[in-house]
Amino acid sequence: MKKSVFTFLCAAIGALPLSAQEQRTNAFNDPFLQVTSAIAQCPVPEGPLYTEQEVREAGHVRTQHGGSCYRVGRCRLANSYLYDQEIIPRVAQYIRLDGRFDDTSVWVQGERRLVLLKGCVQSREQAQALEQAVWLVDDVMGVVNYLRVGDEPLRYVPAQPREK
Repeated sequence: MKKSVFTFLCAAIGALPLSAQEQRTNAFNDPFLQVTSAIAQCPVPEGPLYTEQEVREAGHVRTQHGGSCYRVGRCRLANSYLYDQEIIPRVAQYIRLDGRFDDTSVWVQGERRLVLLKGCVQSREQAQALEQAVWLVDDVMGVVNYLRVGDEPLRYVPAQPREK
């Protein structure tokens, strides 16, 4: 009897699709927001998603990197990841109120006081202007520009379609 239950459980687990076995979540609660949405065909970027294994691997690194700015006196908060929850909404507000970026589709993601810009803009000059604008937001330590112009190759990983 025990052997048949064990065999059944093994078969059931093996039959699960890989996506069910490798559930990905925003385990660190990294902020990720869509700020503008004027370019309909712009591929939606994948958000900050991690498997359980990636969470275990990243946990130590995030602790080390997050606390280093505080230890050397460059941050007022004990961990640089703590800034992201307040920086990203301010970045989103600044972009929305600026007016120069209303014809874009942009997502912003925060990670350790870095702002990642993902999405589509009308020109390389507009991408550069957006990057420079985000640098003006208080507490931003860096900006990573993954913005796409026209049919250029994507510079970010697109979101995967959800399984039903």
